Order: sequence, then structure tokens, then C-alpha cells
Amino acid sequence: MTPTPTLLGLAAMTLISTAASADPAIADIPVKRVVLYSSGVGYIEHGGQVDGAATATLRFTASQVNDVLKSLLLEDLDGGKVGAVVYPSQDPVEKQLRSFQVDLTGNPGLAQLLNQLRGATVTVQAQAEKLSGTILGVEAHSQVLGTPPQKVDTWHLNLVVGAGIRQVPLDSLGGLTLDDPKLQAELGKALAALANARDQDKKPVTVAFNGNGKRRVRLGYVVESPVWKTSYRLVLPDLKAKSPEVGTLQGWAIVENQTDADWTGVELRLISGRPISFIQDLYRPLYLQRPTVEPEVYAALRPVAYSGGMASAARVEEKAARRDKKAAAFAAAAPAALSMAMEASDGVAAYDRPINPTAGFAAVANTEKLGEQFQYAVPEVTLPRQRSAMLPIIGAPVQVQRLSIYNQGVQAKHPLSGALLTNTTGVHLQQGPMTVLDTGAYAGDARIDDLAPDQQRLISFAIDLPVLVDAESSDEQRAVSSGKLVRGVLYLQAKFVASRTYKIRNQADADRLLVIEHPARRGWTLVETPEPWERAGDLLRFKLPVAKGATVPFTVRESLIQSESVTVTDLTQIDVLHYAENGALPAKVREALAKVAQLKQIQVEAQRQRDEKDRELQSLAADQSRLRENLRTVERNSPVYQRMLGKVNEVETRIEAAQNERERLNKDAEQRGRELADWLGALVLE
Repeated sequence: MTPTPTLLGLAAMTLISTAASADPAIADIPVKRVVLYSSGVGYIEHGGQVDGAATATLRFTASQVNDVLKSLLLEDLDGGKVGAVVYPSQDPVEKQLRSFQVDLTGNPGLAQLLNQLRGATVTVQAQAEKLSGTILGVEAHSQVLGTPPQKVDTWHLNLVVGAGIRQVPLDSLGGLTLDDPKLQAELGKALAALANARDQDKKPVTVAFNGNGKRRVRLGYVVESPVWKTSYRLVLPDLKAKSPEVGTLQGWAIVENQTDADWTGVELRLISGRPISFIQDLYRPLYLQRPTVEPEVYAALRPVAYSGGMASAARVEEKAARRDKKAAAFAAAAPAALSMAMEASDGVAAYDRPINPTAGFAAVANTEKLGEQFQYAVPEVTLPRQRSAMLPIIGAPVQVQRLSIYNQGVQAKHPLSGALLTNTTGVHLQQGPMTVLDTGAYAGDARIDDLAPDQQRLISFAIDLPVLVDAESSDEQRAVSSGKLVRGVLYLQAKFVASRTYKIRNQADADRLLVIEHPARRGWTLVETPEPWERAGDLLRFKLPVAKGATVPFTVRESLIQSESVTVTDLTQIDVLHYAENGALPAKVREALAKVAQLKQIQVEAQRQRDEKDRELQSLAADQSRLRENLRTVERNSPVYQRMLGKVNEVETRIEAAQNERERLNKDAEQRGRELADWLGALVLE
């Protein structure tokens, strides 16, 4: 069967010519400002000039269109008006195609398409003849062709020309033009919808600016952006320098331009705050479900988801005193350190010494506090689209105190080499990795969380192998510390005591300042132990110096007070005597417990006698059962039978007497228990 011509053939044969119209000018409005947030969004602002009525087209990914529709801001600065914002529909392409007069759903062939256009006027080129007329329809003619013979359908266009009808074979068409401009436009729109559906990566958003003359315009929007990141370089201070606690901190911002526009000389702002941002689907058309109403004769209606720490009071006062004292030192330390580095390089081949990362480094960002947020403003940034860059944003002296940090859960035998970093840069430090350099060499990597100005944070970057730590824990000990007896309930205060001893041996050739991180257990308090230097969440941090070659023990003792309550009547006599002999309890409580023990003894004796009588009854019942079984085997009139019958009667008499005695003993035991409970119920000894 011969295939019919396709839509591609029609498109090639169709010449669409529309009347010229005065379209608005197309304006190019470049990016002027970019604000990146650490919450994963960015604000992009364009600014430029338009002349008269103009449109600006921006392209976004389909996932970005929702953010643009939610946040787009427009401004015409010189008296013009903002017009409509036009963007392609997100309707399924089949739904869009069915909305046009020319339905291209399902990739119709030329014959099917011409059948849709019945009644339309067209001009066709059929071999050497050019015909103009109205489409009546398309029909198939069957022919037998080929060897062996085979039935083939050929399609013919029935065209009304004047007063007659002409049949034109479709395979003879050299061209076809729609004479109706409206149909031409509908076909063009349908083809454009197909092209847009094929381009899923970028969606054009066109903004109209209406007005006269040259005017300044701005537009801005918030879209999803890569989180800007920071990385740091910390140059540890030279121990032989005049200021051994002044290091140098460099900060780099890592940014990506994932937009569809180049950044040329833009103003870049990096915000360290985390504004709340969300996505709402505004791009996809929403349709309400409606019931389908049919005639009643057919159907009824259908129904329709290293933290920072709290410093001790003494440390707060110490920090306040040291801050003012060291402010001037830091101001002078940076140029002094740079000068020393430059002097050290004199006379030394440039490539024979370690890199001096502080030489030639200059931060390009201006800093500013924005409420609870902090921003770095970098002017004149040029970054092509789909490229990334590192920008120097921080370069300042910083207070650094060398120390070692021991945490048994991190490294059981050795502390970590680290430092206490005080943010004396005057700017907010965002979280990020930090490369530590010591005497010009790589010392290790560290990480810091967000750090506000003047805040302190511990960092660690290597294992301090010359220092050994042995941590030994003692078993927890429990002792009753106090108690009271109230209405039969003994309330006790129990004290638990535990300790852990850290034995630190410093085999290094220099003194060490050691920070010990000890677990902070809920409810436990320190006993005979120095106040911790810092409390951080579930850790207590103790700071102690360890001289070179020295072995220093450090013991942390803790106690826990727990309240317990026991019902005295539920205790055994031995338990009561144990509490009565505890010297930590008040004398009156111990005397009362001693009396309880005596009453318990009487009650226990009564219960013992009752239990003994129960055992006697069980033995007598067994004897009686045995005698009755034997009686069944003996002649009733024999002397043996009479003798055994007498024994049965004797056992029954003894059982009766034992049952009466058992009843008396049981009542006596119950009476003793009631007397004890009544006496305790009225007793209140605080």
C-alpha cells in the first residue's frame, strides 16, 4: 500500500504570508545584580533601556518557571507601563493541538489533514497546472499494480473549481497554499506548539513594556540556584613570632552561574542567611473536575505530607578583659606578619621557599549586616553562563590559640591537634571546609560551622601522635543519703558516684594545652572537680596545660541524686533491717523501721505457724486417703477392718483439730498484718 504524504510534506508545500504589522521592538536587558542565598535560591535583577513599546524575552528551565511566576518584579522607571507577561502553556501537547482549527494530534497524513480542511479555499500546483478552489474531500481509489499483482490505494483530492469538480492525485501535487490567512495562522500556531513541546529544556517568558521614547526598566525574580559555598585557608601563627596568637584567615566564596545569561560587570551579593523558600506549581494549568450530565434516559449524574559552647562565668569575664587588650595587637599584627614574611623571602629563590598565601591576597567583598543576616557584596563580577568561580571575600588577622583536643569517642589513645579560633575578622564566617597551614606546609583539614564576629570555635586538623591519653572509668557506686517515712511509704534519696581519670603523657618537645571533652550526662553534677572551661551540648570541656615530658592525671568525679520510694509492707524483714541500720537515715526513721522489723518478725512467725499447720493438714489428708483405700481391700467383719476403721476415725479427729488451729493462726497473721498497716498508715516522719 502506497504511504500517504505526511505533514512534513504539507509544511514544505505551504507558504504562509500574513499582512505586515508593527510588532514591538525586542529589547536586550542584561543582568545587573545577583543576590545568592545560602538556602539554595538566588535573586537575579536585569536592568536596561527600551525605546517605545518593547518586549524582553528571558528563557528558563521548566522547573524554574514556577519560581519566576511566584516572584517576578517589574518596573518602568520613566513613566511607561508594564504590560502582559506571556509564556508557553504547560498543557499536554495533545490538549493544545486539539484547541486549534487544524488538529495535528496523532501526526495526521496529508489526506487526513485535507479532510479536516473541507470547505477551505486552497491553491494547488498539479504538475504544469495551477488550480484554485474549495476542498470537497479526499477519497481513495484502488488499483491493481505490479508483478505479482497487488491492490494499492491512491488518494485523490476532490477540488471544487468554479462550477465543476476536479480530482487531483495527491502524489502529483507540486505545492499547496492555504488561501485563508486565519487557517494559515492556526496551522502556524499548531506547529509552534509542537516545537515548544519538543523543547523541554528552556521556556521563553516574554515581558512587555509599553510607553513612548527611551526609558529605563528593571525586572527581577527569585529562582533556584546552587548554594554558594565557602572555603578557608588558616595560616597558624609562628610560635617564635612576637604575636604567637595572631594567625591569618582567608575566605573564598565559590559561586556558580547556572542561569541562561552571562554576568558581565554585575553586582554580586552573597547572603549568609536562610530565608524560607518553597515551590508552588503555578505553571501547570489546573482544571476542576466537573460531573458529566447526560440525559436522564441514559444515566443519572455521576459523583465527583563542633557546636559552640556556653562559657563558664569565669571565662566570660576573662574574654571581656582580653578582648580590649588584644584589639590593638591584632591591628598591628597583620602588617607585621606580612612584613616578616616578605623579609624572610629576601635573598631566597622564589620557588625554593613555601608559598606565602598572604602575599598579594586582597579580599574584594564589602561586608554588611542585614538584620539577622549577613552579606558580602562583590562589585564588577564577570562570569559567563554555566561557569563557576572562586572569589576572595575575606582576608584578615584572626586570633588563634594552639591546643590539643581529646575525646575518647573520637580517638581513644591520642588527642587531635587543633586550635581555638576566635572570629576577630569583624565579619560573619559561613560554614565550610578549612585548610590549615603551619610553617608554610599543609597541616590538615578542618571544618567550621557558622561563626559570628567575636564568637569562638574549636577546630581540629590532625592527630597529635606525641601525646598519649589513657582514660579509666570507675564503677558507679550507690549510697542512700537521706529519707523519710510517710504513711507506710519510705522515700529515699540515693546518691550515685562515678569517676573517670584521664592520664595524659606528653612526649612532644613542646608544652601542650589540652582540652578534654567529657560526656555530660543528664542529672549528674561535678564533685571535687574544677569547673569546665566550656559546656557544649552533651559535652563538658576542661582545659589544662601539660608540660613537655610530663605525665598529668586529671579526674572527673560526678554524682547523681535519685529519688526512690518503696512500700514498707512489701519489704522483707531483712530489707527492713538493712534500711534500719543505714546511718544516713534520720534516727526517728531508723527507730520506726526497727519496730517495723519486730512487727514483721511477729507476723512472719504467725505466717510460719500457719504454713506449718497447712503442711500437717496435707500429711493427714494423705494418710486418710491411704487408709480409706486399704479399707476397700479388707473384709468388713474382720478384726483388721475394725482396727483400720478406728485409725481412720482418729485421723479425722486430728484433721478437725488441725483445721481449727489453722483458722486461728490465719486470723492471727491477718490481724498482725492489719496492725502493722494501721500503725504505718498513721506514721509521718519527715
